[in-house]
Amino acid sequence: QVQLVESGGGLVQPGGSLRLSCAASESIFSIYRMGWYRQAPGKQRELVAFISSRGSTNYIDSVKGRFTISRDNAKNTVYLQMNNLKPEDTAVFYCNADIPGSAGPKYWGQGTQVTVSS
Repeated sequence: QVQLVESGGGLVQPGGSLRLSCAASESIFSIYRMGWYRQAPGKQRELVAFISSRGSTNYIDSVKGRFTISRDNAKNTVYLQMNNLKPEDTAVFYCNADIPGSAGPKYWGQGTQVTVSS
């Protein structure tokens, strides 16, 4: 089974930056779509950004221009560079691996806390 290990969360001031990492236990990026989700207390988990197996990316409107998802295939690692962070970005961020249109396994990281506060 694929395991995803996240790191890079922390406490930052508004306007600050963080880079989240998601290390996969196997080479999966050729077939899996990799996504970053976030979940604030009392809120539904939402997809923030994803990168397809072909390398195309997409973002929710609220993070466009501020967040960048990327991957390093050699390291089996996906990143989420978050710039100009806002208090409303505060959430637990989760890494996800999925095959679009497939009923097969979906994998999740353990989550990493991002807190944006003065």
